[in-house]
Amino acid sequence: MSHHDDLIATDVLAYLNMHESKSFLRFITCGSVDDGKSTLIGRLLYDSKQIYEDQLVSIEKESKKLGTQGEKVDLALLVDGLAAEREQGITIDVAYRYFSTNKRKFIVADTPGHVQYTRNMATGASTADVAVLLIDARYGLQEQSRRHAYIVSLFGVKRVVLAINKMDLNNFDQGVFNAIEVDFRKFSENLGFLDITCIPISALNGDNITTLSSRSKWYKGPSLLDFLEHVDVDQNTFEAPFRLPVQWVNRPNLDFRGFSGTITSGIINVGDSITVSPSGKCSKVKEIVTHGGNLKSACENMAITLTLEDQIDISRGDMISTSDSPTAQADQFQAHILWMNEKELFPGRQYLLKTTNKTVLASISNLKYKVDINDFSEVAVKTLGLNEIGVATLVLSAPIAYDAYSDNRKTGSIIIIDRQTNETVGVGMLDFALRRSSNVVWQDLEVNKLIRAKQKNQNPALLWFTGLSGSGKSTIANLLEKRLLDLNRHTYILDGDNLRHGLNRDLGFTKVDRVENIRRVSEVSSLMVDAGLITIASFISPYKAERQMARDLLGDKFFIEIFINTPLDVAESRDVKGLYAKARAGEIKNFTGIDSDYEVPENPEIEIDTTKLSAAEATEIIIKYLKDNGFLSGYDL
Repeated sequence: MSHHDDLIATDVLAYLNMHESKSFLRFITCGSVDDGKSTLIGRLLYDSKQIYEDQLVSIEKESKKLGTQGEKVDLALLVDGLAAEREQGITIDVAYRYFSTNKRKFIVADTPGHVQYTRNMATGASTADVAVLLIDARYGLQEQSRRHAYIVSLFGVKRVVLAINKMDLNNFDQGVFNAIEVDFRKFSENLGFLDITCIPISALNGDNITTLSSRSKWYKGPSLLDFLEHVDVDQNTFEAPFRLPVQWVNRPNLDFRGFSGTITSGIINVGDSITVSPSGKCSKVKEIVTHGGNLKSACENMAITLTLEDQIDISRGDMISTSDSPTAQADQFQAHILWMNEKELFPGRQYLLKTTNKTVLASISNLKYKVDINDFSEVAVKTLGLNEIGVATLVLSAPIAYDAYSDNRKTGSIIIIDRQTNETVGVGMLDFALRRSSNVVWQDLEVNKLIRAKQKNQNPALLWFTGLSGSGKSTIANLLEKRLLDLNRHTYILDGDNLRHGLNRDLGFTKVDRVENIRRVSEVSSLMVDAGLITIASFISPYKAERQMARDLLGDKFFIEIFINTPLDVAESRDVKGLYAKARAGEIKNFTGIDSDYEVPENPEIEIDTTKLSAAEATEIIIKYLKDNGFLSGYDL
């Protein structure tokens, strides 16, 4: 399998030492669908003798079975491993392959070209040093080619090979090659690439892949493999400030306490002064412990355990930096976001944000614009859909240690996770912190919630009514407030319709606006409870994520979810305003229960079936719950 090397026959140790010390390159192949990415990688592996005999026999057999290349061997089958990929002749997943030559070791990521798999392509781009962007010479630069070029630039890839493929289908016409090169260079002027190398190739036949082809004598540049073997990839992360995200506090016994993680950038030496974020505490490195023994120094990508000269408190999620270049902290950022889920991004909705070693709650407070990847124009939008890229303001529940992505790809990158499904729904690159996050702090007031509640001799709470329009929420909420006033309790009702006349008058009824509506209501409700009031919020609030956001904001101790469970047909029959009839006639859009979903609560504290209970009976059930759980027994917080 391996490339030929006479040294292996004469001096095995020298051969192994030579290969251990070779430089290492990660690169990605990307571009539009069917531009030949998998075939190119297969050709690289084949021509550099990286294929086992049994592999070659297998793909020869598979090629005859599938008939994708006539009598020729379909080298794309080397990387298209999924059955669905082979049957359709496409790449779905990211395929990573390792190979080496006498000059360098490589890991190549073969990424899919289809729009729906752009998220998989982004995964490959996140760790690449070089991008090989394939263009079909027959069609030139396509929309997906532009999208992939923009994404690799967004992920910090600075060197690009524009591999203009299938040149054999137009007889290696130099004019075609030159036109595509000019088009791409003009398109990519503002993408920040340090180097663009254009190569005319035929991945199927091997032209200009490992050696220069006689069919393109006008081309004077390197072959693709020659370029990959000699391209100078910046290793400036070794010179970057030291960063160690703490993954584990290592305490095997009472005599040892170390802090373990993988170095994301920089170099650390025994005796160096370090600073810990977020605490700001300082110490010096006593030992650098590894599986193979203690070291005097360690660098990027090494898994280490540090012991310190001082006993300071450090936890998982903290960041250790050298004291001369401590990491910054913030809880508000501007970021570029690539959305990777079929469910749209909703500004205001809470997601989980994960960095190298820390997970916090986060929301997009302001979606500034979407990037049109054809001309890089800024398009005003309220949400992002699958594979769309935008610039947004992120607000976090707690500060994180970070570097701008342009300075450090590892400590400046984030992933966004759906709280309900735990799916990764987006990735982001932190542009910069919004400095107001360090200037605006919560003021501790002498009169607080406890004092206000004690004054009113009651335990404050948020009673969150949810259910379909016409379910009876407002009717029951009104009766409940009257009963609580009879019991000498201090209350306030936040009604959905009333708030849309003032606080939320600028919001419509799209999914995005509904999310923002409930976010604002949750914040106001929190202030009401902080004032010591028993607060009643009556809103359809159709989405679980936003109801959970309200619960998290208040805490389980103060949040009571009341599900007014009324079937759609019953709610519709009570529709005195005629809203359901208008919705069914198409006169009202985004109406819950008709053309907008309602997500039923799973574990509400109280569930009211209005087909069996009157509003008065429902009210008494809620009063009983409040009494049984101590909310009406006087102040006892």
